[in-house]
Amino acid sequence: MAVGAGGNGLAGSPDARPSMRVLPPGGQPAAAPGVQTYRTGMRFDPSMSIDRWKQIGSKIGTHSDATCWWLGDWLGFGRTNYGRRYKEGVAMTGLEYKTLRNYAVVARAFESSRRRKELSFQHHAEVCALPRGEQDLWLDLAVRRGWSKAELRRQLRAQSKRTASTTTATLHLALEPTRHQRWCDAAEQGNCSLEAWVTAVLDEAARAVLEPGAAVEA
Repeated sequence: MAVGAGGNGLAGSPDARPSMRVLPPGGQPAAAPGVQTYRTGMRFDPSMSIDRWKQIGSKIGTHSDATCWWLGDWLGFGRTNYGRRYKEGVAMTGLEYKTLRNYAVVARAFESSRRRKELSFQHHAEVCALPRGEQDLWLDLAVRRGWSKAELRRQLRAQSKRTASTTTATLHLALEPTRHQRWCDAAEQGNCSLEAWVTAVLDEAARAVLEPGAAVEA
């Protein structure tokens, strides 16, 4: 069975990842000479060339990165069309809730046309909480300058520190787990980070108090 990068119809997009053949638990097709894959591992022909070994490693890496997008798109499709929740995804995939939620949030934040095939899923995750324009700016910089995920994170933190140097106040909140989860769910519904959601809600509350006339007109 051939598996392509086709979450939500991505297989036909220019950003689709190359497909990688998933082998049955007990066999090795002719298309993958010298390799046998199993649910719990891989076995190699001892005479395999280093070039072939490198090729296989590259395909595994591509496949691993693509599955993040596939799972994110799969969850988004299920939620949109069948009203399914992450609890069912956890049961079917065996992955943790936070992992699946991250996949879904990133996949929803970046439609297929905005996914940079030169960058990993984690590159996109690093900028997911930023406004759309800033997401594109940083991803374009990462592509042009060949930044790794770690370098992109370093650049983002450096920028954040430069911005924070002009900040006059920081707000810290202590929340019980249920409230924190409820706020996270609300932010997810709004397709934004928790920080962005809280900021928007508090800004609106302040506006309602300080400018009641404007709030009524809105």
